[in-house]
Amino acid sequence: MAVSVDPLVVGRVIGDVVDMFIPTVTMSVYYGSKHVTNGCDIKPSTAINPPKVSIDGHSDEFYTLVMTDPDAPSPSEPSMREWIHWIVSDIPGGTNPTQGKEILQYMGPRPPVGIHRYILVLFQQRGPLGPVQQPASRTNFNTRRFAEHLNLGLPVATVYFNAQKEPVSRRR
Repeated sequence: MAVSVDPLVVGRVIGDVVDMFIPTVTMSVYYGSKHVTNGCDIKPSTAINPPKVSIDGHSDEFYTLVMTDPDAPSPSEPSMREWIHWIVSDIPGGTNPTQGKEILQYMGPRPPVGIHRYILVLFQQRGPLGPVQQPASRTNFNTRRFAEHLNLGLPVATVYFNAQKEPVSRRR
């Protein structure tokens, strides 16, 4: 299974959020009928609810999913990098995040200015994690430090999409 990390390098996902890795698990992400592919555009109004995520793998393997925005509050000045949108751990292989433990409730994209990258990073756990402390704040999260703290190693799958503020409908 050869999955290229090139779009992750071009989109600066590798570098800004994660280190170079070799994808070893297939993860598919959908917002409604829209399949998320690296660099695609998703409207924030489409992503109000958590995406449908399916993860391959064996039922005796466990995964942690992190969704983050490294461009908060603005891509030109990401002083809140990273804004954490969602964390789910203990997801059994071959299932989806609804089968895991939600550590941080999903928050849809709300980019105030510019085009933001929203990155879903999947880590394979070495075993069930048990209780995981929720981050104290959604701002200045660090995916690498989080993975290191939980001994997760490098990601096994990652996909990202772009979103920007939608124009407010004009009222007269």
